[in-house]
Amino acid sequence: MTTVRLNSADPVSVDTDALIVGFTSGPDGPAPATGAESLESAFGGKLAASLGAVAFTGKAGELAKLPTFGAIAAPLLVAVGLGDSPDPEGLRRAAGAAVRSLAGTARAALALPAGTPEEAEAVALGGLLGAYSFARYRTNGEQKAPVGELTVVSGQPAGVAERAGVLAESVALVRDLVNTPPSDLWPAKFAEIAEQAGAQAGLTVEVLDEKQLKDGGYGGLIGVGQGSANPPRLVRVSYSHPEAGKTLAFVGKGITFDSGGLSLKPSASMDWMKSDMGGAAAVLGAVVGIARLGLPVNAVGYLCLAENLPSGTAQRPSDVIHSYSGKTVEVLDTDAEGRLVLMDGIARAAEDGPDLIVDIATLTGAQIVSLGWRTAGVMANDDAVRELVVEAAQAAGEGAWGMPLPEELRKGLDSPIADLANLHPERWGGMLTAGIFLKEFVPDGVRWAHIDMAGPAFNKGEPYGYIPKGGTGAFTRTLIGLAERHASL
Repeated sequence: MTTVRLNSADPVSVDTDALIVGFTSGPDGPAPATGAESLESAFGGKLAASLGAVAFTGKAGELAKLPTFGAIAAPLLVAVGLGDSPDPEGLRRAAGAAVRSLAGTARAALALPAGTPEEAEAVALGGLLGAYSFARYRTNGEQKAPVGELTVVSGQPAGVAERAGVLAESVALVRDLVNTPPSDLWPAKFAEIAEQAGAQAGLTVEVLDEKQLKDGGYGGLIGVGQGSANPPRLVRVSYSHPEAGKTLAFVGKGITFDSGGLSLKPSASMDWMKSDMGGAAAVLGAVVGIARLGLPVNAVGYLCLAENLPSGTAQRPSDVIHSYSGKTVEVLDTDAEGRLVLMDGIARAAEDGPDLIVDIATLTGAQIVSLGWRTAGVMANDDAVRELVVEAAQAAGEGAWGMPLPEELRKGLDSPIADLANLHPERWGGMLTAGIFLKEFVPDGVRWAHIDMAGPAFNKGEPYGYIPKGGTGAFTRTLIGLAERHASL
């Protein structure tokens, strides 16, 4: 695991293998950003001009590498563009991109704007997230190891780096889980990992197996998981603080592999369905992070784990299942399974008397159609709650957009034989109708929000900023940020 520390020394003299320097863009070309002014004189006033000669402009995300020829202590200088005026997310992305480009380097220092605690944390966190690597299954040794030691040039307190380390490790846990192939991560195995991670963080962990789920009336989890040889699990992880005045409950969709069940997905849509447990992973990572930060808030997480496969025992379209809340649901499409496990988790979470329930899921392809790969949809039964979640996501640098729950769409979930159906007969507004379905299982008076992150949870394209290819760890930091906001109320 990459480590990070803060050092207030002049970046010119920092002992490191590579020095990362921020440059802003302007009408006269790139200019050293705050924290790197001394470098220009160390290079005889020619650094910016040299970068301009290799077409480096300081545009956000740009990278250029130059040998230093002894002008500074570090043998290699990495210039990273910050654009006009970088905010914390711009700093995170710049740090992440630069550190990722240095894979195979043992040590790197970041001389980016870090004059405030918020800036210093952004630089440290971006660097740590950019250093992430998932090489568990590599046997040829060709993949370069990430940077092992990071130094942030800043005079801010050491606690800033410690907090960044906790956040980065929480996200790394989530990324590792999402990247793990389903052959090595089935519901019981996921539950075992949750028990181990929970024990290390001082959490209370409870696991319900398939018999307990059946006896307890968790019809959604049983129905979705009954087609697999790997039975479902419901994991409850909880953290309490003696000074807590608020309780948050997080509910995560944990489909360890989603074939679509008997409503089989096309093969082209199946190869990345190992990521369909990203919501449960984010919940686990968030509660672990909340505990490690010692936030004065109570946090309860529910991991709704099942494997959705077709077989002779799988649930069928037209089956009716009895949910934990007591409501019955007609299953029209077995590939609309995430909402079936979440409905049980939400109803169970409500029994903890939380001040807020947030469910998080890779729920609908309609989210990607509506908002793209990087922006999640946020729905809620209270406008203020919806905006609170969106603001927390934006503060964390995670794309989120508030969406409505139109009343007229509810009628499309009516069933002729059950309390409601799990799918609207029309394809339009699929992300919204999924949210409306989940709302049916939230008791009156309970504040609730739903995050659909089908796109943001998994990056199928090339890495960018601090986001790697594959599992992103999306919205782990948003959930922790929500806990921090409630801790201060």
